[in-house]
Amino acid sequence: MSDGDKRVCRYLDLGSINYDEAYRCQRNLVDAVVSGRCDEHILFLEHPPVLTIGRGGGRHNILAGDDLLQREGIVIREIDRGGDVTYHGPGQLVGYPILNLNHHGKDIHLYLRNLEEALIRMLDGFGLKGERNPGLTGVWVSGAKVAAIGVGVRRWVTFHGFALNINPDMNHFKLINPCGIIDKPVTAMVDLLGDVDPALIRERTLHALAEVFNLDIVPTDPEEVYALAALS
Repeated sequence: MSDGDKRVCRYLDLGSINYDEAYRCQRNLVDAVVSGRCDEHILFLEHPPVLTIGRGGGRHNILAGDDLLQREGIVIREIDRGGDVTYHGPGQLVGYPILNLNHHGKDIHLYLRNLEEALIRMLDGFGLKGERNPGLTGVWVSGAKVAAIGVGVRRWVTFHGFALNINPDMNHFKLINPCGIIDKPVTAMVDLLGDVDPALIRERTLHALAEVFNLDIVPTDPEEVYALAALS
């Protein structure tokens, strides 16, 4: 696809949003993209603390009891993405691309590698060498995982996505085996860089996604998205 054939993709930063509300937004946007009623979308956001369990996971990878989770204000959701247990919380950049893979290579494994590639390019702009770990989806720096990736696809339209650790509460990762992995550490950009600018990280991540997927990113009106996704 040439630059002249870039696909229009709407972008919205939802800020901090409840997991259930964001999930409903995603599913309704997927329906709209599948039916041709709207362009593709990329949503950026943060969640209040939540553990999500994908189709390949189970509660055995949650190490904390219900009482501790309740004290920490962490809820659990079992969801329809690939992968195992993942933590979301303040200090992360969560990205939910709603993309039609009919236009981006009808291949889920290619899509996962492209998400990794976008995050690797973003990290490179900060002088960090992002890496893949064979057999383990996500992005790593010096052997520690900085971004988790888990996706869902319905009628070749994607939802769910990635969680990039910028400056989250790293103690919350000790409550789980992240992504079911017990022998590899988790890291965050603040630990790798010291000072971080979340706004700049968002900007560069969006640019990298646009570059990898050849998208023309257009900021959109929140009210338009809320109406389309039946959130208002």
